[in-house]
Amino acid sequence: MASLNHFKRNSWINWMKIFLPQKKLRYYPPQFILRNPIVSSVKDAFSDGYEVAVIVFNIQNLKELIEKIGNSGIRNYTYHLKNEFLSATKQIISEDDILILHDYQSEGLTLMLKIDPQKQRLDEIDNKSQKVIEVLDASMKGSCPQVAAVFNTGYMFIEKRYYSIEEAISIAHEQAVAMAEKKIQSQFNQLLYTMSQIINSKDIRLLAQPIFNVATREIKAYEVLTRGPANTDLENPLRLFAVARQTGMLYELEMIVLEKTLQQITLNGSEQNVFINFTPVTVGHTHFVKDFMRALNQYPEVHPSQIVIEITERDSIDGIHLLMGNIKQLRSIGLRFAVDDTGAGYASLHTINEIMPDIIKIDRSVINNIDNNSVKESMLKGLLLIAKETGSLVVAEGIESEKEAMVLSKNNVDLAQGYFYARPAKIDEKVKISS
Repeated sequence: MASLNHFKRNSWINWMKIFLPQKKLRYYPPQFILRNPIVSSVKDAFSDGYEVAVIVFNIQNLKELIEKIGNSGIRNYTYHLKNEFLSATKQIISEDDILILHDYQSEGLTLMLKIDPQKQRLDEIDNKSQKVIEVLDASMKGSCPQVAAVFNTGYMFIEKRYYSIEEAISIAHEQAVAMAEKKIQSQFNQLLYTMSQIINSKDIRLLAQPIFNVATREIKAYEVLTRGPANTDLENPLRLFAVARQTGMLYELEMIVLEKTLQQITLNGSEQNVFINFTPVTVGHTHFVKDFMRALNQYPEVHPSQIVIEITERDSIDGIHLLMGNIKQLRSIGLRFAVDDTGAGYASLHTINEIMPDIIKIDRSVINNIDNNSVKESMLKGLLLIAKETGSLVVAEGIESEKEAMVLSKNNVDLAQGYFYARPAKIDEKVKISS
């Protein structure tokens, strides 16, 4: 233990290394690290409309590594490890999304990514983190076969509500560390308790964003969006679902969203179609069909044909062995299925091939500035051909300008949603529609 403490003390005496996405290696004294590159990077990301995720990679077996190769050996090993980690990260994650990778603490590394707030792809964070570790392991085995670091990972989103960005970064980092280490009587237990309280009291709020017929500008459906308890750290849906996933309560949270949605449809007397987001893991859960049917039976005024289950996130559905069987059962009573994020990567196209969805939602990365990009318009046309082959309706997401909407109209896209048409509103309020 003495050698470990000695290593930790020395790590804070040495200047910290900051890996920036511009492929530069800069050096800052520890006392300036938050004030200089990190805070400015986070502020810039927030100004551009992004959220920022803090992902912690802790070396679980650091003490054993020190005992095996000594203090001088561990310094050389961790120096090499950090450089290889940077290389592995850039192989898996787009450099445009990487804000900073740094040794914010001595036991490992911290990666900060900017995240599109309209996409809640938590599995993507898990999957990419795991892939980075796999690439790193393969690289380190070739150069340092005698030792191997074992990582624990955790993540959290930086809360924008704090007056001080430095404080918000520090809190998010501490919570990410707690998630990685699952400390006894630590912040992990506090987050676990908070999430349990939300689940037990069903303390979430729903918003609805309308989906329009592109040709007629009529509202054809709504997508339900979730928010946590008002004026809390978990009001942000990214933080809410991140904590739910890492504390093992994601299924319970998504089933509460279903229950509250059916309840609100009943109260409104609405006959509109409603899109409800579910992760593939939830749709493939052992009890999903039974719990879904129980919820429908509690609200008999809601017809199953009104409900569209929107399968979110870019994960591959491989390995979720009950998913296809659950989809088949729910289709038999009239539910429809949509695949989200189409055009954002291979996984969504693979999912289309497996599920044969009723509705395909085209990712906003394809739509953004499509009026100025002939390649994107060609991609759109290709996705429309895929939809025609599968017999699927198409919903274009993230429409923010009239020119983007005109491209959709020219290509006979069925449905669309986005700020150009209407912003999300409380599910029981009248939605304001742009003229």
